[in-house]
Amino acid sequence: MVKASFTDEDDALLAELGVEVAVNNTGSRTPCEERIIAGFEDIERFFEQHGRVPAHGEDRDIFERLYAVRLDKIRASEECRAVLADQDKHGVLTGEPTAVVDELDDLDDDALLSELGVLDAGKNDITKLTHVKSRAEIKAAEEIAKRTPCLEFDKFKPLFAKVQEELTSGIRITREFKDNAQIKQGDLFILGGQKVYVAEMGEEFVAEYGRPDRRLRVIYDNGTESDILMRSLQRALNKDEAGRRIIDSSAGPLFSDVIEEGDMEAGTIYVLRSKSDHPLIKEHRDVIHKIGVTSGNIERRIGNAKLDPTFLMADVEIVATYELSNINRTKLENLIHRFFESAKLNIEIKDRFGNPIVPREWFLVPLFVIDETIEKIRDRSIVNFRYDPNLVKIIE
Repeated sequence: MVKASFTDEDDALLAELGVEVAVNNTGSRTPCEERIIAGFEDIERFFEQHGRVPAHGEDRDIFERLYAVRLDKIRASEECRAVLADQDKHGVLTGEPTAVVDELDDLDDDALLSELGVLDAGKNDITKLTHVKSRAEIKAAEEIAKRTPCLEFDKFKPLFAKVQEELTSGIRITREFKDNAQIKQGDLFILGGQKVYVAEMGEEFVAEYGRPDRRLRVIYDNGTESDILMRSLQRALNKDEAGRRIIDSSAGPLFSDVIEEGDMEAGTIYVLRSKSDHPLIKEHRDVIHKIGVTSGNIERRIGNAKLDPTFLMADVEIVATYELSNINRTKLENLIHRFFESAKLNIEIKDRFGNPIVPREWFLVPLFVIDETIEKIRDRSIVNFRYDPNLVKIIE
């Protein structure tokens, strides 16, 4: 039962909602104060039922989340605390606000009060509390997307296994999720200790206060999925201290024709072609290439190529180079070599002492495919492709 002073219209509306209203005739309190007290009684009832104050969190009941927001704002308001000083039987007003609710940060006073279930009643009035579901409750109900078993998880399971392997090998790394950072289809995250894959994105729509949003299909590595809102996922990642974005280790401006101020030149990808007279190499010279990464001078490095089994005991020519900035050379080289693993040249040669050597870093790959691969590393899409030596092309 709610104690308050309401108009006839209020009474009718509350009756429709199944709320019993008892008129409390206290001439010493204004209608505004009565409604502040009525709103606080919800919090006190919660405390009596659960033995604690309401808490924030997407895993909480939507009413608890609403009460937590309301309690934070009451604690932050001197006017509300003054009204409730004699009503606080459990001492719940003594604490500090426990959290900042992202969606309330940028609202003006009227919009903020409305989110708390308070509607404007006048210029200098702190307004009246309503017992109809507030926009905060409705928003919370929309955002809480229950996880359900993913019936197509067999399709996604290999992806999560591959991502874990690439995290272990250094091909992928994790980065802190920045506030309001972009989320797009195909993105991967770590949330609540689980890997999360954004499988689908719905059409963009304008949410409250003119903010764009989308409904996502999100797959979790435990075999469940949800249709969470994009902004809800952003907030969850922001709130999770261990929340991370999973990215390709080559993410960022890897390549540049001009080294800008503040950049640290890390090295060069080089592509070499052999001048060897070996029959196999002569037959396929145009598609046999050595791909490597170096921080030194390439010309100096290949100066004694004909004495070095690494270069097939023959002179070589440089057919392509790509400058690097701010990149881990070893990880990048491993990434390229793994990508072309299926096209590795299998050849044995003798060193100058007659010992058999099987050179590494030589591949049966056309130069145009190497160029395309570098572009896909640059735009971070390389993880979605593989090289097919039979088709002599990069496929998704």
